[in-house]
Amino acid sequence: MLTRTLTAALFAAALAPAADPASPFPADAKVEKLAGGFKFSEGCKPDKDGNVYFTDQPNDRIHLWSTDGKLSTFLEPSGRSNGLFIDTKGTLWACADEKNELWTIDVKTKEKKVMVKNFNGKLLNAPNDVWVGPDGSAYFTDPMYARSYWTRDKAEQQDARAVYHLNTKGELKRVEGAFKQPNGITGSLDGKTLYVADINDRKTYAYTLGEGGVPKDRKLFCEAGSDGMTVDATGNVYLTSGKVLVFDKTGKKVAELAVPEGPANVCFGGKDFRTLFITARTGLYAVQTNVKGK
Repeated sequence: MLTRTLTAALFAAALAPAADPASPFPADAKVEKLAGGFKFSEGCKPDKDGNVYFTDQPNDRIHLWSTDGKLSTFLEPSGRSNGLFIDTKGTLWACADEKNELWTIDVKTKEKKVMVKNFNGKLLNAPNDVWVGPDGSAYFTDPMYARSYWTRDKAEQQDARAVYHLNTKGELKRVEGAFKQPNGITGSLDGKTLYVADINDRKTYAYTLGEGGVPKDRKLFCEAGSDGMTVDATGNVYLTSGKVLVFDKTGKKVAELAVPEGPANVCFGGKDFRTLFITARTGLYAVQTNVKGK
């Protein structure tokens, strides 16, 4: 149960279809506002204990929401970090958009390491979201969102808005470029399926991860795009597109969740990983579920 000391407002969750037994949300689910005052909250991801890291890119910060209900600033400045991920070793990965790089951050020392700073000798367009598989290799999207704080040429640097794969040897490959604007990315808990949202085309695709981590067998998963994404232990996929949209592993929509502000990202966290956290513009929200995210 979410902490009783929180005084934030409750927002009734709109679920559709409400009677679908496959919905991960209780019939009386309530969306609770945990914190506010951000300019654009994004990139939420949990550590192994259920503490949730998330970004406020315009304010150049990474925040931490602890399992005991406390908010703190983890890193400032943060390289204008956007999407985040915490791998099985506890390392924080960040799409550091200020210089169009992919970082890792040691959560204990806060030491930063640049993992990717260019592709074929050119800057990336704008790394946006990242997922790290069980094998330790990373996949990230590189759409194009020109930023006012860039000192570089604001034109697109790459000839495709693509998905890249960084293997554990540090080798970087462009593995898919057939998108209008790739944005959200996540993978199944077993590491066998990769999901990529093309937000401008309002579609999300599923790939089988083949030998060497190369995505193959591209299939349309659903007719919805997404900013951030996550999955639960049953195989449901959660998208952020006006609302939180939930699809089962076959691509059938099983629930919708209305949030007071347009959601940008979602993740499971909390001590039992049954709380869905939602970053949505100026706020951080949460709702209890009937499923686990890990």
